[in-house]
Amino acid sequence: MLTYPHIDPVALQIGPLAIHWYGLTYLAAFGLFMWLGTLRLRHQPFASIQGASAWTRRDVEDILFLGVMGVVIGGRLGYCLFYKPGYYATHPLEIFAIWQGGMSFHGGLLGVIAAMLWFAHSRHRPWLQVADFVAPCVPTGLAAGRVGNFINGELWGRFASPDLPWGMVFPHSGSMLPRHPSQAYQFLLEGLLLFVLLWLYARKQRQQGQVAAAFLLGYGVFRFIAEFFREPDSFLGLLPLGMSMGQWLCLPMMIGGVGLWLWAQRQHEH
Repeated sequence: MLTYPHIDPVALQIGPLAIHWYGLTYLAAFGLFMWLGTLRLRHQPFASIQGASAWTRRDVEDILFLGVMGVVIGGRLGYCLFYKPGYYATHPLEIFAIWQGGMSFHGGLLGVIAAMLWFAHSRHRPWLQVADFVAPCVPTGLAAGRVGNFINGELWGRFASPDLPWGMVFPHSGSMLPRHPSQAYQFLLEGLLLFVLLWLYARKQRQQGQVAAAFLLGYGVFRFIAEFFREPDSFLGLLPLGMSMGQWLCLPMMIGGVGLWLWAQRQHEH
């Protein structure tokens, strides 16, 4: 049985300026996206597109900027709408208090989709082509975020068997019983494993929309599994059918992923 090591969330303090580890993990996520996006320019079909519609490093930079905006705005609004709609309906100004915490991946995903729609429209590119380009570059950013969650000592797991070798005590959870380090599970599943599978899948040219579909399905499945080990939000608990909010939000992702993949395949066959 392990004990959470009480990592100081502040990585560097210079006078009144505090640099948090969580902020550094966001910077790492953005840097990884930029690096992988540059590599993605060499993959098909992007490497073979010529003329005014050719993909360039500037496109990667613009997508990153728009994606950051989508993550922040969508993630915050998603948290307010999906997790605490009643509270924020009566305290609307606190929606802007992002420093108090409260971000939703699924809201961030919707924000990124909106940002990619804008990018596709402004560059006169098919939206699914843009989504296929972006999808393999996302999981490493998710992995970095889970590292930040662990450093902050948040989003810990459900109670685990005392015999579990990697069971971990999170004292600030209010209990000294071992729990699943669910941040590590999500780091490995929806971060590293999803990245490897998606990157390998995207190396071969697929039908337009199928790489994005694989991301939706893959993330939905891995997050759904990880939620069985993650402690549900205390103010929500488990919802109908014994599922968490995260699992309910993953269902439309998985359904949408399967539907998009089949639709793309039929478009090719016709």
